[in-house]
Amino acid sequence: MHRPKKSLGQNFLQDDNVSRKIVRLFAPQPADRIVEIGPGKGALTELLLKSVPHLTLIELDDSLAEELRLRFGDAVTVVHDDVLKVPFESCGSAEAPVRVIGNIPYNITTPILFHIVDARTAIRDFVVMMQTEVAQRLVAQPRTKEYGILTVFLQYYCTSKILFSVSKNSFFPVPSVSSTVVHIDFTSPSPYRAVNDRLFRRIVRGTFGTRRKTLRNGLRNLGVPATDFDRLSIDPELRPEELTVQDFVTVANELVHLSDRIVTNTTEEPHE
Repeated sequence: MHRPKKSLGQNFLQDDNVSRKIVRLFAPQPADRIVEIGPGKGALTELLLKSVPHLTLIELDDSLAEELRLRFGDAVTVVHDDVLKVPFESCGSAEAPVRVIGNIPYNITTPILFHIVDARTAIRDFVVMMQTEVAQRLVAQPRTKEYGILTVFLQYYCTSKILFSVSKNSFFPVPSVSSTVVHIDFTSPSPYRAVNDRLFRRIVRGTFGTRRKTLRNGLRNLGVPATDFDRLSIDPELRPEELTVQDFVTVANELVHLSDRIVTNTTEEPHE
């Protein structure tokens, strides 16, 4: 029997009804190219293979990776690696995007989501079990404590929808946090588009780096001259958590003439 490893954040889904519901809502089709993150003991894998002939599985645990190979054989390709090091662009492309599904380790949920966003051109959608607290951040509204960098990025690059909650008792070992299944759809991004994507990302990260301070403070730290604040149609005295996705796009587009200065002369902020 495989003992869950706390160091890898392992909590195995053991409720068959929940597994079936996840796969039913994911609705795999025979022609889909599917990548499963953290397949664990194969609860979702087994169900997915009833609809598709082949899966790519990303599993870091040594013994589980080998068990999955032995159990499912040629029906799976097991990528034995840290998901944060796996380039999803090698699994899919803009012409043939992959679908991603998984019950991901809660201790690295946010980094995984940013990693998925970075590979968005190769991914069609993502059905994922995550900590409820993080799920709420994906659909948060401005002026709430849940609203932040992750919120803005996910609402800009895709559409997130909470599907259903999952009882702690559906896992072994029982986790200390509640769980939620979310659908992230990259075919449905925000209608508001930034002229310069890197500038948009830099402004979102840089201004939230001075959270609870004003937009003016954050932009000044990014090197925006005082004279350029007059160009903004967004009140620079607002705090970043008060700005909508559309507002951030507007700011980025109104400062697009400073793209080289802001993107080149500042370092990337860490993920929130």
